[in-house]
Amino acid sequence: MKEKPTILITGASGGFGREFAQQLEDTGCQLLLHGRDRPRLQMTQECLLHPERHRCLRADLSTATGVESLLYQLNPEEKLVGLVNNAGLGAWGPFDRRQIVSHMDVLQTDLVAAVQLTHALLPELIKNNGFIINVSSLAGETPLPYMSTYAAAKAGLTYWSEALREELKGSVNVVTLAPGPSPTGFRDISGMPKNKGGLFRTSSRDIVQASLKTLKRGGGYCVPGFRHRMLYLLQKVIPRRLALIMIGRHLRH
Repeated sequence: MKEKPTILITGASGGFGREFAQQLEDTGCQLLLHGRDRPRLQMTQECLLHPERHRCLRADLSTATGVESLLYQLNPEEKLVGLVNNAGLGAWGPFDRRQIVSHMDVLQTDLVAAVQLTHALLPELIKNNGFIINVSSLAGETPLPYMSTYAAAKAGLTYWSEALREELKGSVNVVTLAPGPSPTGFRDISGMPKNKGGLFRTSSRDIVQASLKTLKRGGGYCVPGFRHRMLYLLQKVIPRRLALIMIGRHLRH
């Protein structure tokens, strides 16, 4: 059987994941759509132009066996040419008032699972001169009171992704996508208060489009859109001590 060029997208049941699926379908590759919620995952599949060409894979990456479960569902006859590490969780609130399991779920899903999955699939991606898109966040550039674990996970993801990009130069193109606020439903899942960061919001469509343009240029660190680049510059010029006070007041109820 002929190998099928395939792209794996984690966290494809909504938000950036669904947008990646819609835009990457134009490549002609088969898409492997991963998620935890099968009904929502199937909604992503059904919104594509050719849903019959793609597959849904269910696995919970917040668990110790989540990555192993996902890898077990891959088909060796599929030629993996791309990996989008998009799956992510957030946990808003004072650190000591949330159960430790919620913090560990964030670290496992947002950072550990991406590292494990990439390590397992890297030989195939190198063989096929493929690509990796790691969906990080501008939250990884500044400590976030009331979202401390999320910021720590995204900081780790950004640094790992950027180091990996240098190591894999010439064999696998790596994009580190670092968006700011976007209407993806993330706030509802994380429990974050409404109407935070509205000034800097950028659409999911524009964010994913920017990451794919960066990929075409050979990879790189991508802060998508004028609003997010402005926020990134503010993060760099405002002293951390002052930034912590400002962000703490902003994210507190």
